[in-house]
Amino acid sequence: MTGRFEGKVAVITGAAQGIGREVALRLLREGGQAALIDRSPLVHEIRDDAAIGVETDLETYAGATAAMEAALSRFGRIDILINNVGGTIWARPYADYSEAQIEAEIRRSLFPTLWCCRAVLPAMIQGGRGTIVNVSSVATRGINRVPYAAAKGGVNAITACLAMEYAEHNIRVCAVAPGGTEAPPRRIPRNTAEPDAAEKGWYQQVVDQTTTSSLMKRYGTAAEQAAAILFMASDDASYITGVTLPVAGGDLG
Repeated sequence: MTGRFEGKVAVITGAAQGIGREVALRLLREGGQAALIDRSPLVHEIRDDAAIGVETDLETYAGATAAMEAALSRFGRIDILINNVGGTIWARPYADYSEAQIEAEIRRSLFPTLWCCRAVLPAMIQGGRGTIVNVSSVATRGINRVPYAAAKGGVNAITACLAMEYAEHNIRVCAVAPGGTEAPPRRIPRNTAEPDAAEKGWYQQVVDQTTTSSLMKRYGTAAEQAAAILFMASDDASYITGVTLPVAGGDLG
């Protein structure tokens, strides 16, 4: 796949860890240039002459706008946006979520995609083309993560609606819905509190349901998720828009 992204400029959010980091490293190896966005300073550890690291909070529109402005200032255009920010903060039955926790889950897993799509569209319209790949989740059908599932259901809706609105501008919008994914331990966790016995049990229920729902009865890898995301971002997927692709071993979410 060497050279698949030659001449392309991408903005990759959530690039400091996990799937986002894997996507960033692969895109750079395949010849792309990239603005790597995260609110963690770990994003600056990815050192490449074709990349810049940008620290900003994508839960705000100002943060999303700052990310796109940094990319445009450095590269002059944006061809690809990969919206990877999001992830479960807590896993628990819905009746056990507090109001603040529900709001935090929605802010974390819906608003970064919503804001970044809004912030990037003017540049893509002006450029006459573009590709947006949103990272959703098959957890839209699962247990102990209702607020996260609601947020990712919103990501699916954003994907379908934007694809309809902006096809006339030669802008593709699609999504990938990962299932359970093995990744190195997060160096900066989403939830810094040590889980108690109940929370560990609720999370184990999520793991058990995830592997049971997968026909392949296993978690995927970050490499498997990055491969699907980059396929959707590439010109190999030039006739694909408005859809969400499950990458979950047969679990359709």
